[in-house]
Amino acid sequence: MPALKHAKLCIIGLGYVGLPLAVEFGKHFPTIGFDTNRNRIDELLAGHDKTLEINDEELGLATQLSYTSNKSHLHECNVYIVTVPTPIDQHNNPDLSPLRSASRLLGEVITQGDVAIFESTVYPGATEEVCIPIIEETSGLTFNKDFYAGYSPERINPGDKEHRVTNILKITAGSTPAIADFVDNLYQKIITAGTHKTSSIRVAEAAKVIENTQRDLNIALVNELALIFNQLDIDTLEVLEAAGTKWNFLPFRPGLVGGHCISVDPYYLTHKAQEIGHHPEVILAGRRINDSMGPYVTDRVIKIMTRRKIHVVDSKVLVLGLAFKENCPDLRNTRVIDIITEFQQYHANVDVYDPWVSKKDAKAEYGISPVSHLVAGTYDAIIIAVGHQQFKEMGVHAIKKLGKSTSILFDVKYIFDKDEVDGRL
Repeated sequence: MPALKHAKLCIIGLGYVGLPLAVEFGKHFPTIGFDTNRNRIDELLAGHDKTLEINDEELGLATQLSYTSNKSHLHECNVYIVTVPTPIDQHNNPDLSPLRSASRLLGEVITQGDVAIFESTVYPGATEEVCIPIIEETSGLTFNKDFYAGYSPERINPGDKEHRVTNILKITAGSTPAIADFVDNLYQKIITAGTHKTSSIRVAEAAKVIENTQRDLNIALVNELALIFNQLDIDTLEVLEAAGTKWNFLPFRPGLVGGHCISVDPYYLTHKAQEIGHHPEVILAGRRINDSMGPYVTDRVIKIMTRRKIHVVDSKVLVLGLAFKENCPDLRNTRVIDIITEFQQYHANVDVYDPWVSKKDAKAEYGISPVSHLVAGTYDAIIIAVGHQQFKEMGVHAIKKLGKSTSILFDVKYIFDKDEVDGRL
């Protein structure tokens, strides 16, 4: 284990999690930001972050941070922090291929006394059962004798400019008591909110994976309530606001649950549960409800169109927003795509407008080419799918003008009052 003052860091993966971490560590330690995407490295070397998590001025403050896609540059480091994505496959099983690749890379560069710290969200046991054996096999070194491991799960919230990496309390863990202290002390150098050291890597892994599982279930509950209240012709938001007058009522709202965490992490936990012979019921029930909300929105809109005698086939539908959440360009696992796909199956013509997302990324990820300009009087139905600030600022009247005289406006995100729209989730 290196002395803290002699730590030389490498952050592996420079996405929404890795870059903010690299910038903060780069203010205190010699730090290399590594990513296999050469375009990403070139962009950062030019002083710009396309994810918009870090502005150009903030990038310049990390005076000890350098960037590379050349793994030969990593041998000079002694602390490696892995922040690669942990997605799911088409069958909702954990896809650990990015984590396995990062572990093989570590095995090629790690040396005697080095520490590998993982931030990627996984199921309990994954670090020591999947990653460590790969590092041992590739490097020929022995775990907890020649090299050590830590775990400190990320808590980044894309697009959130209030809760940043430094002011969110950090969970830490290490493979030995001494390494646990080292990892904790390392993060204390940048985390002003403080740290919480756990007794083991498995505890830290479990703590992270249930954070988003709990949130997923809470949203699933209000989504199911929305299904019920719609059948009863009761406005869901009005009910939630009334119930929210009690001090301990949790203020969750119904909606589309996408992104790289909330809609993914529960599947990691259920995978491990099933591996040990337990079939989760509540967690998977919540997932089923949340995964069904895109088709449900489409069904609601089509019913309103039918009542207005608007033919769905060959209709023009505008979907406002493609990102998985408001005020960020992150497209990962956006459930807005479910609405788009459902309408396309009805042979409707769907335009997507999102001022935040990259048109190149939308085309590559989903085969969608978002429109750049909106023309008044064009659409039979308009769906506000993401609560971007720009849509709020447009105002309901400007948005309605984009539609035909008989057009309907459906507000998934409760941006406008119920009397101003034709339907809400």
